Amino acid sequence: MSRSSTLVLIILLSVHSISSLEAHKGGFSVEIIHRDSSKSPLHRPTETQFQRVANAVGRSINRANHFNQNKPRANITQDDGEYLLSYSVGTPPFQVYGIADTGSDINWLQCKPCKPCYNQTSPMFDPSKSSTYRTLSYSSRICKSVQGTTRDGDNCEYTISYGDGSMSQGDLSEEILTLDSTNGSSIQFPGTVIGCGRRNTVSYEGKSSGVLGLGRGPVSLISQLGSSIGGKFSYCLAPTSNTSSRLNFGDAAVVSGKGTVSTPIISRGPVFYYLTLEAFSVGNKRIKLGSSSSESDGEGNIIIDSGTTLTFLRDDDYSKLESAVAHEVKLKRVKGPYKQLSLCFESSFHDLKAPVITAHFRGADVKLNAVNTFVEVEERVVCLAFTSNNFVIFGNLAQMNLLVGYDLEKKRVSFKPTDCTNQ
Repeated sequence: MSRSSTLVLIILLSVHSISSLEAHKGGFSVEIIHRDSSKSPLHRPTETQFQRVANAVGRSINRANHFNQNKPRANITQDDGEYLLSYSVGTPPFQVYGIADTGSDINWLQCKPCKPCYNQTSPMFDPSKSSTYRTLSYSSRICKSVQGTTRDGDNCEYTISYGDGSMSQGDLSEEILTLDSTNGSSIQFPGTVIGCGRRNTVSYEGKSSGVLGLGRGPVSLISQLGSSIGGKFSYCLAPTSNTSSRLNFGDAAVVSGKGTVSTPIISRGPVFYYLTLEAFSVGNKRIKLGSSSSESDGEGNIIIDSGTTLTFLRDDDYSKLESAVAHEVKLKRVKGPYKQLSLCFESSFHDLKAPVITAHFRGADVKLNAVNTFVEVEERVVCLAFTSNNFVIFGNLAQMNLLVGYDLEKKRVSFKPTDCTNQ
C-alpha cells in the first residue's frame, strides 16, 4: 500500500497480565499501526490509495481551519484525528478506542447511559460495571483546574465543543487506565482523569470511543502520566501503511545519538506544542519566514501536530517556498485534483527527483526528503504536501522517518533521522 495513503494510525494493544508501574521505570513502548493497514479495524479494502489521499487532505484542511478559530478547545473535528489508541479502562478492564492527539488536552469517552449518543460501532463503556470508577466533585482541585467545568449536583461536569458543532458533555471522573507495552506486559495507571460522556453529538460514526489528549493541558494523558514517564514521549512514523511504528514513553522515549537535533518548546498556550521555525532551505536558497503580530520575532510561530497530514504555512511564506521548489524540480507542471495542493508535477512518486528541503527550527536543522514533502494524488501526479493557512502547522507527513521526541521537563522537541520501518 502506498505511503501516500491516509495517515491515520491505530495503536493496537491487547490485555495481558497486569504488572506494576515499578517494572517500567525504564520506559515502555506501544505499537502503532497505519489506519489503512490490513491489520487495522478501520481498513476499507474497497478504497483506492488515491481515495485515502483525498480523505487525508480533507481532514487536514478541516483541522487547520478549526485550529484557526482560536478557541481554547474548539480545535478539531472528531474524525480529523489521525491516530487511534486501543486501551482499557475500569475493573475488570474494558477495551475502548480513542483518538490519540497532540492537539487535544482532555481524555473523554462515550459512556452508558448517554442521550444523545453517536453511533459507536465498538462496545460502549458502562461505568456502573466497573468497581474502580468514581466521579469527581465540583469542589475538587482537579475540577477547578479544567477549563469550562460546571456543577451538576455535587458532580463536576465537563463540556468540550469542537469547530464543526460536535460536542461531548458529562461527568469528569477518575478510573484505572491500562496500556500494553510491546514486551507483552501491561501497565496500569490508577486514578486517571477521564470525561465520561453522557451527551455526545459528533460528525462521524465508527469504532472510536472518544479522545485521548497528548497535548499540554493539566488533565491530558501526557500531563497525568507526568512523573511516571519523566515528561517524555516519542514516536517514529513509518512511511508505509503495512509497517508497524512505535509510540514510546519514559526512558524509552529519549532521543539521542548521532544526528539528533533539538529545539525549544515555546509556552504560548495551554494545549499545543509551539516551536520556532526560522526558515526553509530549498537547495541553496534560504527562505526566511515572516512573523505575525501576535509573535515576538517569530517565536513560537508553528505547532508540531501528529494529527494533521499536511504542513501549513502563511500565504507569503508558502508562496516563496512553492516558487523555490518549482524552480528546482525539472518536471512538467500539471493541475492536481485539489485546489489546496497547488504545486503538482507529472511523475510517479518513485520517479520523482525532489530537492531536499531543510526546516530550520531554532537550534535544529531538520532535512526533509521526498517522503516528507510530496504525495502522489493520482496516477502519475505528485503534489507538494504543503499549503497555506493562517494557522501554521508542521504536519505528520513532514515527520515521517524521524524519531520525534517530546521532553516536557527540558521543554524541547528533538528530531533524529531514523528508518522507522526498521526500528
